[in-house]
Amino acid sequence: MSRDMWDPEVYRRYADERARPFFELVGRVGAARPQYVVDAGCGPGEMTAELARRWPEARVHGFDSSPAMIAKAAGHATERLAFEVADLREWRPERPVDVLVSNAVLQWLPEHRELLPRWVDGLAPGGWLAFQVPGNFEAPTHATVRELCRSPAWRDRLGDLARYDPVGTPSEYLDLLAGLGCGVDAWETTYVHVLPGEDAAFNWVSGTALRPLFERLGEGPEREAFAADCRKVLGAAYPRRSYGTPFEFRRVFVVARRPPG
Repeated sequence: MSRDMWDPEVYRRYADERARPFFELVGRVGAARPQYVVDAGCGPGEMTAELARRWPEARVHGFDSSPAMIAKAAGHATERLAFEVADLREWRPERPVDVLVSNAVLQWLPEHRELLPRWVDGLAPGGWLAFQVPGNFEAPTHATVRELCRSPAWRDRLGDLARYDPVGTPSEYLDLLAGLGCGVDAWETTYVHVLPGEDAAFNWVSGTALRPLFERLGEGPEREAFAADCRKVLGAAYPRRSYGTPFEFRRVFVVARRPPG
């Protein structure tokens, strides 16, 4: 996946809906006065800035693999809030981390279960790891697009990009992290967002799940034709009501604490 494929403006179109799981995740982190806080996969930086506001004594570091996202995030930088371009697979903390947050990022790494033990090792004694991932890969947003990618019209171009469920269940993450000696709080929530406007489901996924497909097709008539097909199937799966488009979205949350001392 290209590091500069992300469009921050499209991603931020539903900023309120995307922010709510972040606050519910971080609300379960019991760190009182952390000194070093990291946002892994920080995106355009608004939520990283919220971490700095919550813990005013902490040095906060956000990183993301997308230069476009970091360019946006740089506008939030302060003396104790810094951002950099870095890959999740390669990043190493410069010192033990008191709070490590990752919000809706690990689903892009099918091998993230192997990454989590290294992140736990990077925590300070008593440090916290908190992450949430979408758990909606069997929802129509993904299932119908997978079918479209495998259809005769698109399978030669996009069939290999049809993604299946890359994330675990709350119980799976509990087992993994408890096995590393952490205390773990794991749960799931299904939100029912009400999205405004036309083509609401398409607009939601155009900034996330559809981006690798759009990147493969490039700009031009082919991409426009695929986008039209997506609008059609997603419009049928998520019909607009008089009050907006109801949009179910399941998310998986995990907060783990490394034992003190």
